[in-house]
Amino acid sequence: MKKLFLVLAVAALSFSTAIAQDAAAPAAEEATVENAEAVVAEEAVVEEAIDPEVQIAGESLHHVLMQKFLEGGWGWMLPILIVLVLGLAIAIERILFLGLSTINTKKFIAEVEKALNEGGIEAAKAVCRDTKGPIASIYWQGLDRYEQGLDAVEKAVVSYGSVQTGQLESGLGWLSLFIALSPSLGFMGTVVGLVQSFDSIQAAGDISPALVAGGMKVALLTTLLGLIAAMVLQVFYNYVIVKIDGIVNEMEDASITLMDILTVYKK
Repeated sequence: MKKLFLVLAVAALSFSTAIAQDAAAPAAEEATVENAEAVVAEEAVVEEAIDPEVQIAGESLHHVLMQKFLEGGWGWMLPILIVLVLGLAIAIERILFLGLSTINTKKFIAEVEKALNEGGIEAAKAVCRDTKGPIASIYWQGLDRYEQGLDAVEKAVVSYGSVQTGQLESGLGWLSLFIALSPSLGFMGTVVGLVQSFDSIQAAGDISPALVAGGMKVALLTTLLGLIAAMVLQVFYNYVIVKIDGIVNEMEDASITLMDILTVYKK
């Protein structure tokens, strides 16, 4: 009897264990499925978060600029771009020219005065001949007329100083024109874009964003490029003007110093 109870107890225990395992299996499978779905959802979220960045990073600046250039209409964007390139070419040429025209004025004046005291007018002219820049040219013109008197020297210095100032300012008129022309071309593209938008509305007989978008895009992009070109050229223009003003001030001070040196030398 005891053996019978023992067998039944073992059988009941085995049965209950099997049922518990069968009941736990679907729950485990459901948990596994839920975990898998959660992982897939997280990966999808990560992919959605990464894909736009990858796409943005994959687009080069050149591609974006070319796309916007074509969207704005090459017929209006190209003239603005040409104006910008020409203005930059003039500005860079002026910057290089002014850089080559800049010297150590104090050192140059000291060398001229030393050569004048030791070797005379010809030695001082040789120093001026071997030195670049407008100040050296003005000194050479003044020293070359020393035999005609100090009045002739002063007139030569003043006259040639004006010539050198004109050479320094060469091309600034065109640069100023391009600064004014860039936004004007942009605004003209804006007007044309608005006219195209109204023509599309009139032809369709209805106001639709799709009809207005094309013309408005031309208007905004041409205006944007025109303003950018004007601002870039304005920065270079102001830099060149400041550089020229500094060189002209040095020319005037050096001219006064030359007259003082020659006055002492004559005595």
